[in-house]
Amino acid sequence: MQLYHSWRAALAALALVCAAPAHGEDFPARPIRLLTPYPAGLTPDVATRILAEKLGKLWGKPLVIEAKPGANGFLALGAARQAAPDGYTLLVVGDAHMTTNPKLLSSVPYDPQKDFEPVSLFFRAPFLFYTSASAPYASMRDLIEAARKDPKKITYGTPYVGSPAHFGGAILAQATQTRMMPVHYKEGAQIYTAVSNGDISFSVATIGSGLPLVKAGKMKMLATASKERLADYPQVPTVRESGGPDLVVETWVGLVAPAGTPPAIVQKLNAGIAQVLKDPELVEKFAALGIAPQSSTPAELATRVRDELAEVETRIKRLGITIE
Repeated sequence: MQLYHSWRAALAALALVCAAPAHGEDFPARPIRLLTPYPAGLTPDVATRILAEKLGKLWGKPLVIEAKPGANGFLALGAARQAAPDGYTLLVVGDAHMTTNPKLLSSVPYDPQKDFEPVSLFFRAPFLFYTSASAPYASMRDLIEAARKDPKKITYGTPYVGSPAHFGGAILAQATQTRMMPVHYKEGAQIYTAVSNGDISFSVATIGSGLPLVKAGKMKMLATASKERLADYPQVPTVRESGGPDLVVETWVGLVAPAGTPPAIVQKLNAGIAQVLKDPELVEKFAALGIAPQSSTPAELATRVRDELAEVETRIKRLGITIE
């Protein structure tokens, strides 16, 4: 009789396991917290809110955005690193957080590969070279020639050391064997005001950052730092077409989860992101921001981070960039 009851208990337990939904099948069952290191109003923040709205409608649960800007992203990344690995905390990150800071800064309180589970890429953004609308430069060739004639004359604005804008200007100077001096600003708006006023020679920025002042007649686009002309701005030549080197500058933003998040939940998050990034309304809104939606598998994002960590380390050494 005791053996009979033991078998019945075992069968009952097995039935419960079989009847239970697989990990991630009923996910999400409550709102998801979406941490971001970007200040309100910047392109990544606006894009994140568009994505969050679409995912909330898809899953029937809201994504609550919690901005923790500042400190090189350490506040947001630290909070995500310490969160429960259950899929209910996601983190928005850019290439600066995952591949530049770990190689440029002397101390980073996280490991980009060990502390987070890659979920998906989110968008990529090409950069362009901008000057004041009244600047004497009509092409990249003009800008480069000005740097050759007066090595102390040409300056460019960047938001921080090691930013895509900083790398873009430094790579241009090295490739053309000229001297171009970076000027670092605390806020992006200060950079574009300085360019507009002619206080600095140029900036390297995304369409979303520079277009408002172009439309206002205060800045002009010299060239796009991409292999080909941008579909929405076919009149803007590439750096190479404009008399410069073959130069590509772009940034990417993705989503990660705390390390240990179950694979089934990561896959569901990934599938949802891939689905909404194809939404025509989202694509249109992203285009207005000057960015291109781009999803990836978790493995593809992991590979990108691994490869770029090595590339950035080599680039920093080659350009001699250091934190003063």
